[in-house]
Amino acid sequence: MNVTNEVNNKFNNPFVSLKHKNFRYYWIGMCISLIGTWMQNIAQPWLAYSLTNSPFLLSLIGIVQFTPVLIFSLFAGIIIDKHSKKKILICTQSASLVITLILAILVWTGNVQYWHILILATALGIINTMDMPTRQSIVIELVGKEYLMNGIALNSMSFNLARIIGPAIAGLVMGYAGIAACFFINSISFAAVLISLFFIKVKPLERKPHKSTKVIEEIKDGLKYIYNNKVLFNTIVVVAIVGTFAPNFSVLVPVFAKEILKQNEAGFGILMSFMGLGSFVGAMFIATLSTSGPKKFYIYVTPFLVGAALIITGYTSVFILTGIFLAITGFFFIIFASSANSTVQLNSGNEYRGRVMSVYTLVFAGSTPLGNLFAGLLTERFNARIGFAACGAAIIVLMIPLMIYKKKRKN
Repeated sequence: MNVTNEVNNKFNNPFVSLKHKNFRYYWIGMCISLIGTWMQNIAQPWLAYSLTNSPFLLSLIGIVQFTPVLIFSLFAGIIIDKHSKKKILICTQSASLVITLILAILVWTGNVQYWHILILATALGIINTMDMPTRQSIVIELVGKEYLMNGIALNSMSFNLARIIGPAIAGLVMGYAGIAACFFINSISFAAVLISLFFIKVKPLERKPHKSTKVIEEIKDGLKYIYNNKVLFNTIVVVAIVGTFAPNFSVLVPVFAKEILKQNEAGFGILMSFMGLGSFVGAMFIATLSTSGPKKFYIYVTPFLVGAALIITGYTSVFILTGIFLAITGFFFIIFASSANSTVQLNSGNEYRGRVMSVYTLVFAGSTPLGNLFAGLLTERFNARIGFAACGAAIIVLMIPLMIYKKKRKN
């Protein structure tokens, strides 16, 4: 009996947050939309690489798509803290629908050129600067603090379920209906989120008024708040390291699939589905954990496991082994990301959460251009094996001094 109670205390219903009607609508809409997003995430790099045959120019797509996050995230946080997150999401999701529809039409008519992808990726990046931290910070308004970790994990679960389904569908669609179909499907899928948002009635959390009405002062106030909060600061430093060097799969995997494993677009899609499968299992694992909150182990140890898995992936030569180690990488990466996200939100005051999540987005997604450039240059200069290995090694090398510092400071 005691053993049973202990197990029940440690593991919970992984779908407990869905009992909240608002979150249920939001989650279903996102599940549909994310499948379309992952179809585009597969089609876009394959299209760019087919047009250019250059790993560096391929990496440039990721650079321009995430550079706006690097530049504008801090300003986005102020807007998010002051305005309705629901209204912000309606605007960002509508804009994303239009941008992807334009790309779909360009590809369908046969007029697409590399510079079109660059411009539209930049536009999508500007929209995502506002969209990503808003999607992260609205969860607590939909489920409350008690179920925040579960809600975040369910979001990760839907993201990674889409990462399994989307690439597999994309590979088939690209093979039988053409690349344009993937972009059309993604554009239409944004309507699912918009419909769900119209059914959601969000009651904003109470928050203290901002100390200043000046933009720069508010940014400084948010940064000072993070710096003075030891848990927030340490977590965000680790997120910066992992966020820079781990999620460079859109650069590394298509080149690895084509040049090393000699696969076509279907093989590329299957490899990304493997990674999505591992990530989904990782999200399910986090969702079933106790509501007591995230553990430090997942934040400070899993980055080493992610780094090691990336290195091993780079030196596989058999398709199924590559898929397995991509799945392992995805598993540990999502455990880390969900735990870090929960830690940051649970340790943020309501009046600072938008700014804190904008900084989280800045270091997690905004660092992607640096990681893409790093991976792209090394892959172009050497090969995709070296690209994978260098990204994994960078995580391990940078985490070692951070752990030494933490041990000396005993925090």
